[in-house]
Amino acid sequence: MIARKTLKRFVESLKGNENQRAVQSALDAWFHEVRSAGWKGPADVVKAYASASIVGSDRIVFNIKGNSYRLVVAVSYRLQIVFIKWIGSHAAYDKIDVKTVRYDHQTS
Repeated sequence: MIARKTLKRFVESLKGNENQRAVQSALDAWFHEVRSAGWKGPADVVKAYASASIVGSDRIVFNIKGNSYRLVVAVSYRLQIVFIKWIGSHAAYDKIDVKTVRYDHQTS
């Protein structure tokens, strides 16, 4: 289970940006893949997404649109729930603490 509304809100925040359509396509593809993934642990994530970065026991960073954007999630493998913690540009990602960041409707 994933809150798709968060992804849609981020795409809407890119209105007028030349990347909006490409980011939407990338996030839509990611959403559909992850929704049916059934990961049992971090090794399953890396098997499906070689470029994903495992950060701690439940945090994962995904590269979106050729690494122009980053998506930070927390995963409950037991409950099969993916919590979006942060999404934004790669430049904004460099300014956050990936291990503690929480989604607050203020994406970059």
